[in-house]
Amino acid sequence: MKAMVLIKNTNSLEAFQMREIDDPIIESDEVGIDVETSGLNFADVMARQGHYRDAPPLPSVIGYEVVGKIYQVGADVVDLKVGDRVVAFTRFGGYAKKAKVSFRGAVKIPDAASSAESCALATQFTTAYYCIEEAMRVHKGDKILIQAAAGGVGIGLVQLATHHGLEIWGTAGGEKKCEFIKELGVHHAIDYKKYDFKEYIESRWGARPLDIVIDSLGGVAFKKGYSLLSICGKIIGLGASSMSGSKFNIFRTVKEGLGFGLYHPAQLLMASQSMIGVNMLQVSDHKQNVLERCLKGVVDYYEKGILRPHVGGEFSIEELPKAHDYLGQRKSMGKVVVHWQ
Repeated sequence: MKAMVLIKNTNSLEAFQMREIDDPIIESDEVGIDVETSGLNFADVMARQGHYRDAPPLPSVIGYEVVGKIYQVGADVVDLKVGDRVVAFTRFGGYAKKAKVSFRGAVKIPDAASSAESCALATQFTTAYYCIEEAMRVHKGDKILIQAAAGGVGIGLVQLATHHGLEIWGTAGGEKKCEFIKELGVHHAIDYKKYDFKEYIESRWGARPLDIVIDSLGGVAFKKGYSLLSICGKIIGLGASSMSGSKFNIFRTVKEGLGFGLYHPAQLLMASQSMIGVNMLQVSDHKQNVLERCLKGVVDYYEKGILRPHVGGEFSIEELPKAHDYLGQRKSMGKVVVHWQ
């Protein structure tokens, strides 16, 4: 089969090579998928740059999600069959014409559903769903800050926060993106290119006004977000996009890592606060039942119109380097995908 193989950690033009590799071997609890569309996530950019610790050793096929039709089912698979069209959460291997996944990581979708929209349901919207529906409880009127609200996960978070009646602060880069997230449902849009979000919020709403912060940036942004939490506040960390860059730099990496801040359990105890980490790859590896529950919940919300993915860019598989740059340079608003057909 054809696959876009990551051969070196470098710029997008030199990082990938189209190769013929062996078809995946389908185990008893897995399904094989003939891929229509592969989704991109910021973790892919981090993996390409050599910043993602969980990425497989080179050469490798990365990619977290696919949409396509099942061509083979394992002996223990009951609810899925050959010919079913599915969205699936892959543990890497998504940049290939054929992919294999655990049956718990694949959910049927209508034949008429957009493959680009459906790709967003896997990693990005399932991450958002896990944050809001699994990792904590939210209540109508809660005040939430969503970093990178115009991104794929951010859009899902905004839509879920709207569904639950939360008051939403969101950050985005530039006037166009800020207008976009306002249309999504963000009540208070903050242009991070113009304003320091912490200073902006404190100058208008006072000290520690937020009940929830969801941070995908990492580094000092996490520390600033934590400082905005009220008593009983919760902060979720689900990434470190601030650590991305064209080259690996040990000094920059250490600086960004230290930027998160140092914390002691007593701080959380005294203020009855929570710090929660989210890594959907680890959920996929060790809590398959949770992944299955979340992915099914996302597809259900999609079919009910609660979740409405926004496609930010569509490319052919041959344009994968261009798609990586588009996502990595934060030009996109919503899901970026590559099509195999």
